[in-house]
Amino acid sequence: MKKKWLLLGFTTFLISCSKQESMDTLTARVFTIAEQQYLAMDNRLDDTTLPQSITPDSTFKPSTIYWWCSGFYPGSLWYIYEYTQNNAVKALAEKNTLKLDPIQYVTNDHDVGFQLNCSYGNGFRLTGNEAYKNVLYQGAQSLATRFSPITGVTRSWDFLRRGWRYPVIIDNMMNLELLMFASKAFANDTLEYIARTHANTTLKNHFREDYSSYHLVDYDPEDGHVRSRQTVQGYANESLWGRGQAWALYGYTMMYRMTGDEKYLIHAEHIADMLLLRLPADGVPYWDFDAPNGNEYRDASAGAIMASAFVELSGLVRDKKMKKTYLSMAEKQLRTLASPHYLAEPGTNCNFILKHSVGNLPEKSEVDVPLSYADYYFLEALLRYKKATE
Repeated sequence: MKKKWLLLGFTTFLISCSKQESMDTLTARVFTIAEQQYLAMDNRLDDTTLPQSITPDSTFKPSTIYWWCSGFYPGSLWYIYEYTQNNAVKALAEKNTLKLDPIQYVTNDHDVGFQLNCSYGNGFRLTGNEAYKNVLYQGAQSLATRFSPITGVTRSWDFLRRGWRYPVIIDNMMNLELLMFASKAFANDTLEYIARTHANTTLKNHFREDYSSYHLVDYDPEDGHVRSRQTVQGYANESLWGRGQAWALYGYTMMYRMTGDEKYLIHAEHIADMLLLRLPADGVPYWDFDAPNGNEYRDASAGAIMASAFVELSGLVRDKKMKKTYLSMAEKQLRTLASPHYLAEPGTNCNFILKHSVGNLPEKSEVDVPLSYADYYFLEALLRYKKATE
């Protein structure tokens, strides 16, 4: 009899160990690691630098405030503070946000939205600091100078490789949130007009029949016609570059939330449905879905961006089945990213949170390394999931 009860107890133990970790427990576990990593990360920085990645020889790679990723570290700190309410994290978020003050006046780069919305935007949302709000407005006005009524889009890059004349990348959809916020906060209809026009033009010109997106569309600045469509950071022009599809899904989901315009919701659903057919079983995309050796590298950054977008989209669609489908995919992606393969142990990974992202494989830049924006959207997705399921 004693052996029987011991066997039963051992069997019960095995069953309990095999139970899936709850998302609340998973989220708490990730934010505990994130807090440790990002508090330690600050020791690697000075008054003018922010985290970027890891070099090929596995040393920490910082950036100046003008690198397009500069807003993600302070943005992640704001998310960690939102979850933990740790004032030491808040102090670091404030310090690193203020480093980006000069960005509000930048007019030669479209990434002002990434840089300011993630840092000052989250700071304003969580503190109500009016000074942050004013920086966001000035940044939006600077970004708006890059819009052309002839092309109907804001210009992405000023450098003209491959014969480009007015290059616009799908990433630029993400910068529209800054324009929409500033438009609403300061009753500036021009900023909303620019954001909507860019989104409409991109919807028309950036997408294939299957709702996958090109990376770059080059326009003629004189008459606005499309000169070429390319996938610069993917395998080939007609291939599905993973992070590009993530930007598209996130961008149109966000634009529906900000405007209520049904065509953005419909387009976001089409992109989501296309991705559901193409994503691997664990939910984390290949760096490019169509690369011959695409499974050589996964891109945690694309997975994190998609997860955040899938959570938001699940709360916006009306069909109950699709609500569940999108949220389930987000959960799958988050569970995979929170697994030991992707989630760093404290004190490792140069204090980044996630491993195994891909920046620009064709240029052999930031391949299979941590990236600051992977961390940011991973934390955002977890917070969004928590709110969506409470």
